[in-house]
Amino acid sequence: MLLSDTQIALAEIIEPFEPEQVRKAGTSYGLSSYGYDVRIGNEFVTFLPSDKPLSPETISERDVVRERADKFVLHPGAFVLAVTVEYLRMPPDVTGLVCDKSSWARCGLSVQNTVLEPGWHGEVTLELHNQSPRPLLLTAGQGIAQVLFVRGEPCRTTYADRGGRYQGQRGVTLPRR
Repeated sequence: MLLSDTQIALAEIIEPFEPEQVRKAGTSYGLSSYGYDVRIGNEFVTFLPSDKPLSPETISERDVVRERADKFVLHPGAFVLAVTVEYLRMPPDVTGLVCDKSSWARCGLSVQNTVLEPGWHGEVTLELHNQSPRPLLLTAGQGIAQVLFVRGEPCRTTYADRGGRYQGQRGVTLPRR
């Protein structure tokens, strides 16, 4: 069952929580009818150019550049890791699905699908790709993606029970071995 705005608010999943859509300059964020629009933080991670293939087993801090900025230009065809302002705590019977935000998708920005498993908590590391022929200006605090919450029967083993390697992550988190 997809959670409604009332159910999302009662579940106390998101901190800080905005109980209504906020429409300041840029894209909106906050609670929507059947989801929550998260904001982009001010931390960005790009990959250094190299012929060395990357994989979750081989990537290290030597392969990336970390930057803190209120504004970040994502060039055509480029890929960046970013982080949400919000910290999410998934209940044992709820899965979160991170999706594109329509306003950004219409500009060419793709947010890679991410599943937030039951029992997981942390700031969400976002994987962003510019498919547009023009640069995109990302501004910290703007709505960047929508999270849909799906409730099912409680699972036997949650992400927390398994000791998931991304549990409690803060900031942009590289793949962990």
